[in-house]
Amino acid sequence: MNHRILLTFLLTLGCSVSLFAQYTEELNSNRPGSSQGAFAVGTNVLQFETGLSLGKEDHHLIFSETNALNIDYAVRYGIWKEALEISVMGSFQRNIITDTRNPNQEVTFANFRSNTLGAKYLLYDPYLKKELEGPNLYSWKANNKTQWADLIPAVSIYAGLNIDFIEDPEAVFVNYNSSGIDNFNFSPKVVLATQNNFIGGFVLVTNIYANRITEEAKQFGYVVTLTHTPTSWFSIFIENEGFKGDTYADQLFRGGVAALVTPNFQIDASALLNFKDTPNRTYGRIGISYRLDRHDSDEYIEEKGAEARKKRKAEKNKNKDAKKAKKKKRKDSIDPTDDDSGEEQ
Repeated sequence: MNHRILLTFLLTLGCSVSLFAQYTEELNSNRPGSSQGAFAVGTNVLQFETGLSLGKEDHHLIFSETNALNIDYAVRYGIWKEALEISVMGSFQRNIITDTRNPNQEVTFANFRSNTLGAKYLLYDPYLKKELEGPNLYSWKANNKTQWADLIPAVSIYAGLNIDFIEDPEAVFVNYNSSGIDNFNFSPKVVLATQNNFIGGFVLVTNIYANRITEEAKQFGYVVTLTHTPTSWFSIFIENEGFKGDTYADQLFRGGVAALVTPNFQIDASALLNFKDTPNRTYGRIGISYRLDRHDSDEYIEEKGAEARKKRKAEKNKNKDAKKAKKKKRKDSIDPTDDDSGEEQ
């Protein structure tokens, strides 16, 4: 069984979606991975991401076999500044659970597995300075090799509010002997996201998160996603997620592909598996991402500190000098033909 799973995982190593951008001319989605990139979608950009998953889970301790259907969704909107994004993310799942000791006995359970309202803000962007400086005009090699500075990631913070409709959703969906008591509840979620954009179309995203931290069923984990874009319209990814909680701990592996159909529309496919039997999980997933692009103009995030103040002052003086030169040029170029005409008469 483990050899089959390992083979499946290796076959999907070729498999994501582009995960980076402040604002770009083409859509950049968090799908089909589960991590969040460090950058927002861009001011006045409204983006929809959704997918359908079908999976099977075998839990050897409680003798259950589950056929699951999951619908995940995300609505993201860039507001106020390029660095800020608000979002609603979640998933709804239906489980058909069979007792392996009595195959004729089935139980169906459906509810929201997660539902989170949150905001993400870009704290640090190392690529801003590179964009302002532009490429090295004297060295092709300097522009096309990995440098130590590339190891410094963009950093953002996400804070969200979980809205749960049942008590301890993870226990309900994983330990199927739980009854799923109706209990409308709120709890916080915090994610620290980093992102490195490397030469050659490789992007490394890391998330460290704490979920439902005010509840007994609190959860702590990480997600690491490596994406490669071999062409302008096609991307592949591999991902590892590890987490630990009072009711469930696991290591999940994902791989998938994504294709950009138009600048504002993307399709994707991916797979998920793990290597434990409490439960053993195998999922297939397809999805789409679409954005309504009302972005007006690019906005560079203002640099701070003494050095930044010097740059702004120099830029201001430069603009003043340019205006004076333009005004003087207009004054010197006044056509004196009227005076000449008067003399000839």
